[in-house]
Amino acid sequence: MDFYSFPFDTQTCNLTFKSVQHDVDHIRLVLYWPNEIIFDITRAKMKTESEWLLKNITTESKEDTNFGFKLSLLIYTMTIKRRSVLYVANFIVPILFFLCLDLASFLISESGGEKLSFKVTVLLAVTVMQLILNEILPSSSDRIPLIAVYCIGVFTLMMLSLLETILMMYLMEKDDVSQDQEADTDQSLCGGCTDQRGKAQNFFRDMNKSIPCVCVFDEFPGETPPELLPEVKESSSSLLTKEIHDSDNLGDELKEVLKTVVLLLNSRKEEKEPRYWTRMTKKLNRIYFIFYLITAIVFLGSVFSVWLHEDTKK
Repeated sequence: MDFYSFPFDTQTCNLTFKSVQHDVDHIRLVLYWPNEIIFDITRAKMKTESEWLLKNITTESKEDTNFGFKLSLLIYTMTIKRRSVLYVANFIVPILFFLCLDLASFLISESGGEKLSFKVTVLLAVTVMQLILNEILPSSSDRIPLIAVYCIGVFTLMMLSLLETILMMYLMEKDDVSQDQEADTDQSLCGGCTDQRGKAQNFFRDMNKSIPCVCVFDEFPGETPPELLPEVKESSSSLLTKEIHDSDNLGDELKEVLKTVVLLLNSRKEEKEPRYWTRMTKKLNRIYFIFYLITAIVFLGSVFSVWLHEDTKK
């Protein structure tokens, strides 16, 4: 039997009648009724056809030579067709539904693990259907049946879809890792900014403490005591020098604080925009979905066209 177009296959069965003792001169087998009447009588006598439908019966009368003797042969050729409705409803359509579910899974977000677990579940369901097909099909076929090609093709498409999901999740995880690193950097920068601000506050506090309150009392109106004048001049000059030096340090510290604030603002602006690998993931996912859809349509169209061609040929 040829199971290449299973379950849309058509089989032929031959029944040959001949005499093994008498040659054609003694016994000649001929048709009593034409093929149409034989077919109608056979259909009327059949009580049940089970899985097969009787399509046609043809008869042929010929002679065959065996061990030097000519024998009369009468050959009945019966053409039967398999009932495919049950296989279509229980096998082909469910696998097609699984493929549609796999296509619909592209609408699931890549952020969680729901998409990956969903695709694995659908892939396992197709694997179970392949095990059922292995029990249905006989192992004596010369060619791989089209239904096996159909299952293997759908399984391959789903496996590629699962690998694509794993790749997309890996790329998005790279963005998450880089985001965590940037968050740690921001925390360190904020800590540095706090330190710089604390230093500036301490500087002003120390500067206020370091300035002495010098009180000069005039003993005589319009005159400064000569013993206090050098001390005031020396202290004022040293204080001015220290203030200039500290003001330079304060300017550098303020510049560093401003740079830190600018970096923080830029990082926050970048966080509002999508990450690089996230953007690439969306583009790749869209491109793969188009490729996946076109490949699935071409594959299914090819398989079903070959099925119809084999069915009409027979």
